[in-house]
Amino acid sequence: MVGNRQSLTEARAFLTRLARDTRANTLALMTMALIPLAGMVGGGIDISRMYIVKTRLQHACDAGALAGRKMMGGGSWSANTYAARGEAERFFDANFNPNAYGTTLEAAADRRSFTEAAGKVTGTARAIVPMTLMRIFGKTSETLSVTCDAEMRLPNTDVMFVLDTTGSMDFCPNGSQTCNGDANSRIAALRKAVKCFYQIVARLDVPDVNCNTPDPEPSGGTGNQVQIRFGFVPYSTNVNVGRLLPNDYFVDEAPYQTRQANLAVPPQSTRTYWEIYGGGSLSQGNCLSFMKNETFGSFTPTALNSGGPNPAPTVVSSFPHDGGASDGNEWGWSSASDTSGNTKSCRRRRTDTTTFYVEKFASWTYNQLPVTVSGLKAGGSSWNNSFSWPVGDTSVGNDVTNATITWSGCIEERDTGEPTTDFDPIPSDKLDLDIDTVPHNDASRWRPALPRLIFTRGASFSGTNYDGNTWNSWNHGRTDGWQTGSMTTPTDYGNNSTFFCPTEARKLQSWTDASTFQTYVNSLDPNGNTYHDIGIIWGARLMSPTGLFKTENATTPGGGEIERHMIFMTDGDTNANAGDYAAYGLPFFDHRQTEDENPTKAELDEQVNLRFLAICQWVRNKKITLWVVNFGEGQAQATQDRLEQCASEGRYFSNTDSAGLLQTFKSIADQISQLRLTK
Repeated sequence: MVGNRQSLTEARAFLTRLARDTRANTLALMTMALIPLAGMVGGGIDISRMYIVKTRLQHACDAGALAGRKMMGGGSWSANTYAARGEAERFFDANFNPNAYGTTLEAAADRRSFTEAAGKVTGTARAIVPMTLMRIFGKTSETLSVTCDAEMRLPNTDVMFVLDTTGSMDFCPNGSQTCNGDANSRIAALRKAVKCFYQIVARLDVPDVNCNTPDPEPSGGTGNQVQIRFGFVPYSTNVNVGRLLPNDYFVDEAPYQTRQANLAVPPQSTRTYWEIYGGGSLSQGNCLSFMKNETFGSFTPTALNSGGPNPAPTVVSSFPHDGGASDGNEWGWSSASDTSGNTKSCRRRRTDTTTFYVEKFASWTYNQLPVTVSGLKAGGSSWNNSFSWPVGDTSVGNDVTNATITWSGCIEERDTGEPTTDFDPIPSDKLDLDIDTVPHNDASRWRPALPRLIFTRGASFSGTNYDGNTWNSWNHGRTDGWQTGSMTTPTDYGNNSTFFCPTEARKLQSWTDASTFQTYVNSLDPNGNTYHDIGIIWGARLMSPTGLFKTENATTPGGGEIERHMIFMTDGDTNANAGDYAAYGLPFFDHRQTEDENPTKAELDEQVNLRFLAICQWVRNKKITLWVVNFGEGQAQATQDRLEQCASEGRYFSNTDSAGLLQTFKSIADQISQLRLTK
């Protein structure tokens, strides 16, 4: 009995000790937690794998969409057997390994798909990720999918075309003149290149040109979320910018190489003659009244109706006795020398002396003379087309006639200070190279270029030699910067200088109508010599964000920032001549650029080139991307080097044929048209 109690006590003690003993609990707990722990770890691993796969899938999709949109450029999605779609797929495959992380769905068509609509490329991609530890919960795989798209989203962009439209642009690209007026001429190639540039950037189809044969042309535009503007400065010997400026940017009076009439008063004229009145039954009494200018009957004699001249302005008459009749008067017969004849008549001897008060032309003074040009101003930004000035023909009645002085819109530059060859930095007195200063006095204002006022004091010229045998320089001299030599002669000289005024420039504007853009580009006609400086000067002025048009150019109307590009295209070397009436007047007479009385072509070319490079630097310093395109064959190496020096880094192009020019403009347009992902 005692033994049974002891056994029971020991059993209880064992169970009590066992209940209180925790040394083996960890194993039990681990065994029970093993299943949920496996689910948590497995889920974390698989989710991490899924996140990595989806990230790589999204990157690959984005890369494919961007590459496809970039390859498409300004063309169509289907061009070259859907080359853009192929590029999108290649970029996707290069950025996503379908076997990575054990993914499946190997068929390329199942992995990714890219389509295009209205210029927007859209892509979808998917991959199947097999599960690992999650399989124990019945989850064997997960399908991941992503979408992406890319469209041409330009920043707010200004593009200023500064285009050489000189006479040589009518030649073939190889320099042959046989292309004049031909569809293969340089000017024809330029027109097409500019239109195709517009199609790429503006996404609008220009009706008369096919830039993407045989693929569809672009359409739809760039939308209203971005501002795209184009401006133009066609240049040759001058630029046509005058009517883009307000009236008060121009002087009211300016000096021109013109002429002024010198007038003279002729001597008095005297005439003595027989003045006859009546006949037949005329009585002697009436004759006596006639002699005295007295009234008789219904007749009242006057100097006019008694046979004398009109008494204006002054008529002095006397009636001397000729000794042939009685009473101190003349009584006789008509046709009689004194009293002979058979028809009684009354006559008197009359002497008239006339003084002319209207001055008559005597000679011309040819010189640099002031001309009032304010008649062109119609108020604000409105202009009249012409005014009158007394430099006209003298052949009608020997009087000087007024000539109608028409204005095409080309300009003479504002003051350029003393001649120099040092433009680094640009001297402060050279207002012609000051891009931003708004006119505030006559020195800083422009003058209209008026070839009808110009007279070159000589009958002809040849080559580049202007001397006393051709044009007459006559006492060259400078006073306050102006030519003071003059020439006085009755000779009626004309204007034998050369003058060309290109197509009117256009300020930066949104060209939402492709037909309007087409019409303007087709109006670019080649003529004149090559003055690169005046072209780039006005290209800079019209697009500067801090100058004459800063209220239009600084930001968009909504305050947005603007990226700025200038495209400067030329086909040749500088060609300046002393006989060109250009933006700096007439160099042979005016000497605004050089000190020499007879400036050489080399001196004038140097001035153009130095001024050109000075403004190139200004443009680059203004954070305007300057693209320079040299077109055609035959330019001097120095010209090519100068043009490359002008351009922004890596932005110089040289093309010898029309196809190359077109490709260059397309390439520039594609680079300006920056692509941005929308997702």
